[in-house]
Amino acid sequence: MELYIGNKNYSSWSLRAWLMLEKSGVEFSEFKLKLFTDSFYQQLKEISPNLKVPALIDNDIRVWDSLAICEYINDAYMSGSAWPENLTQKAKARSLACEMHSGFNALRNELPMNIRATRCIQLSEATKKDIQRIDAIWSQQMNEFDTDNTGCWLFGTWSITDMMFAPVVMRFHTYGVAVSDGSRRYMKHLTQSPEMQKWVAAALEETEIVDEDEAGVEL
Repeated sequence: MELYIGNKNYSSWSLRAWLMLEKSGVEFSEFKLKLFTDSFYQQLKEISPNLKVPALIDNDIRVWDSLAICEYINDAYMSGSAWPENLTQKAKARSLACEMHSGFNALRNELPMNIRATRCIQLSEATKKDIQRIDAIWSQQMNEFDTDNTGCWLFGTWSITDMMFAPVVMRFHTYGVAVSDGSRRYMKHLTQSPEMQKWVAAALEETEIVDEDEAGVEL
């Protein structure tokens, strides 16, 4: 199995698919491509029809898009266990994952993932609304599942929903976004997971600069 990703400091979509594979325990080879370079697009011509990362090759099967990769790994290797078993919770988990996958455009545009940085930025009203919605999601899930107030995954055990929200946690750290106590517990839990620690360590070692993702004022 081969997973093609972008720079770990910046590529939020790559992080989602990579975390899914790491959490699943499936063996895979990682290939990192430098974002927005000529070689990036040249290499992807043979791999991904949309010329974007992440992209997965598993024997003769090709999967692109982070959520599609998560679903494929869940179906092919995890017997569906990356969603909650309870039907009601599964429906909610899928809804939240898809809401993150297709929405929050203001936040995405104004607060690009940049793990190495610590930045200050003036937030638009649209981004503030995105943050409020995400804070409400995380806080509600912690109220339901974080019984000892130490932090946990959004549905108690990890799910694809956590994979979708992981880059947002990194964004909130970078830009010092204020959130509720419950959301802070969730952020701490996800950030301290061994898989996330591994990704962050690799991101901090990178030296490439992607100018369009260098938003805000350095603190």
